Amino acid sequence: MSDILNKILDTKRAEVAQAKQQKSMSDLHAEIAAQSPARDFVGSIRAKIAQGLPAVIAEIKKASPSKGVIRADFHPAQIAQSYQQGGAACLSVLTDQEYFQGSPDYLKQARAACALPVLRKDFMIDEYQVAEARAMGADCILLIAAALPLAQMQALEAAAQALGLAVLVEVHNAEELDMALQLNTPLLGINNRNLRTFEVSLQTTLDLLPRIPQSRIVVTESGIFTAQDVALMRQHAVHTFLVGEAFMRQAEPGAELAKVFSL
Repeated sequence: MSDILNKILDTKRAEVAQAKQQKSMSDLHAEIAAQSPARDFVGSIRAKIAQGLPAVIAEIKKASPSKGVIRADFHPAQIAQSYQQGGAACLSVLTDQEYFQGSPDYLKQARAACALPVLRKDFMIDEYQVAEARAMGADCILLIAAALPLAQMQALEAAAQALGLAVLVEVHNAEELDMALQLNTPLLGINNRNLRTFEVSLQTTLDLLPRIPQSRIVVTESGIFTAQDVALMRQHAVHTFLVGEAFMRQAEPGAELAKVFSL
């Protein structure tokens, strides 16, 4: 596990402990009860693929630890609408504040501005965060195999499914993949970014494909910038993409999405 990931997880443990003191689990469940039903994250992806189209999980991200501020002019509601018009299947919204300058409010603003299902992109380590995700309106959560032992991933997945949330499990290598395949979720993310060096290679996805059953939906993450990158993945029957930075650096993110994915 990389030093930056360890650091983030240490921060996250402190944040969760503080959040539990400020708001009880029963308070969160009261907020969940007031939420409209979760939108169908997996269904939205399957619908695009069934039409022969790429399914894009378009990311709303202001900054990252490696790149700093990616988009200074940051209006989540406008970006969400732009993505919807550009043909996105779903949204991903960063809610980590310390390292990505994200916010739960950004997720709420983005979801309220469009009809797309929304992934809470954060570092999930506790069932409290799963309830928190549904309470803020998320439709899906992220589980990072590099950050969690299998038993904990399975417990978090069960907690998510009990609340009607989809789960995207993210892996970086074969060892993590073997663990992730023991979960129930069909959504299997392959992050092309090396957590230790932060280098990106699309070969990471291609190398892992032979080990993945056809029943899973492979989501390739990081390093998708051009129509050629998209074509390479689709030639290998990868039709689902999580993309953020390539769009966030453009004046009109949804227009860039439509251009890169020919939508």
